[in-house]
Amino acid sequence: MKLYTINTGYFKLDGGAMFGVVPKTIWNKLNPADENNMCSWALRCLLIEDGDRLILVDNGMGDKQDAKFFGHYYLHGDDSLDGSLAKNGFSREDITDVFLTHLHFDHCGGSIIRDKDKLVPAFPNAVFWSNQRHWKWATEPNDREKASFLKENILPIADSGRLKFIETNSGDLPASISIRQVFGHTDAMMLPQVGYKGRTLVFMADLLPSVAHIPLPYVMGYDMFPLTTLQEKKAFLTEALQNDFVLFFEHDPLYECCTLQQTEKGIRVRDTFRLDEL
Repeated sequence: MKLYTINTGYFKLDGGAMFGVVPKTIWNKLNPADENNMCSWALRCLLIEDGDRLILVDNGMGDKQDAKFFGHYYLHGDDSLDGSLAKNGFSREDITDVFLTHLHFDHCGGSIIRDKDKLVPAFPNAVFWSNQRHWKWATEPNDREKASFLKENILPIADSGRLKFIETNSGDLPASISIRQVFGHTDAMMLPQVGYKGRTLVFMADLLPSVAHIPLPYVMGYDMFPLTTLQEKKAFLTEALQNDFVLFFEHDPLYECCTLQQTEKGIRVRDTFRLDEL
């Protein structure tokens, strides 16, 4: 097995929304905002090469939306999905599986591209993995969350006939990959947990978007059920500390991975490093 970081660019979100009840005087030291109160965040994906399987975990925002859409999110940087795949010797055609942690636009937007007047899968040879509970949640969205679930990102996956639903530890993925489900950010988000080089690496998705979100009160305003997130974070961080997990961050603008330590203030980051340094 080999793991690769796939960078697809950066985007901006409101700092207050990203840090919830934490005051700007505190969070602005962690990820300084621009004049519009916007902070930069990564769109970092994970590529898992295991035997004849090449599994891409999430795929960024994509580029099929209009200028008005991107005007809200300020997609920037030199990285792209195709460029990052090519840097590691791969192309979209090589991907056998696309694992979607959840169906918010910044995690699944790269799944679908425009081909003339049609919306088609961006990975022509891949199976797309979601779970039945989250798919229903995303395709029948509540009024608060529906702006994050874009039909053009989601429905063409099913229309292609390549959508499959996975259940926790069902055997659909290689044995080295297990799945954790969490329910605070959105219903039934999946976090892949990978055994790699004698360690356990967990793709954090939006349970912990960045190193800055490790302290328990740092819960996003975007979360549907913040108290559930708080409980899930507490339980996960305790387990991760006890078992020396490696945390892989999808949105941290600076750090790909970290380990944890116990401090007087609670569980905090110990070391930060790139995936290729593991």
